[in-house]
Amino acid sequence: MGKIICTGLGPGDPDLISVKSDRLIRAAAHVAYFRKAGRAGQARQIVQGMLASGVVEYAMEYPVTTEMPFDSPEYNHALAQFYDDWADRLAQVATTADVIVLCEGDPFFYGSFMHLHTRLQGRAEVEVIPGITGMTGCWNAVGTPFTWGDDVLSVLMATLPEADLITHMQRSDAMVIMKTGRNLPKVRAALEHAGRLNDAWLVERGTMPTQRIARLSEVDVTDCPYFAIVLVHGQGRRPEIGGVE
Repeated sequence: MGKIICTGLGPGDPDLISVKSDRLIRAAAHVAYFRKAGRAGQARQIVQGMLASGVVEYAMEYPVTTEMPFDSPEYNHALAQFYDDWADRLAQVATTADVIVLCEGDPFFYGSFMHLHTRLQGRAEVEVIPGITGMTGCWNAVGTPFTWGDDVLSVLMATLPEADLITHMQRSDAMVIMKTGRNLPKVRAALEHAGRLNDAWLVERGTMPTQRIARLSEVDVTDCPYFAIVLVHGQGRRPEIGGVE
């Protein structure tokens, strides 16, 4: 009997995949990955050139992405059925062989694999290999220390109502704002209201060849790719150490 192994791929640069994930991916006979219909899939692109000859690939294509509101009953039903079906298929493969599931970033940090993980409990042996989170890759790409001393780091979803975003922004030091995309105008407005817009950076496709880093106040917020994160560095409440403040 095989098992299902989810490998965290890190933020996008193949060189940032862990040694363990790299070894498992190259030796895999069965590989599954998420993608939008009609797209190659970011996870699959990261491992381009790594897969063995003859590997069996399972492209798990989302039935919906942004076509309907993410909190609508129709959206939730479609995604639930999608995860149910793929949990069944992967569990069946695992009855005779190992199957590797590719996941950008870290699988347990807002990763799609979490929805499969809950459905596979008691049905197959599951192993998760940690990965560098996308936000870690992005704040290192900016090249400035992100948190100091007693700074409080908040990770916010841009899908939250603007009033909720403002409340969190006003009481946080360092911030990571994910799921931006078409929510970016709302994020910018909330940051401006909270007095933090001038501290905000937009990192698109962090660590990838097409990476772009810019001040959020200077970009067109109507043109934002899916792989984009807004970063707000900590306030710098750091103790004096070695004569440096």
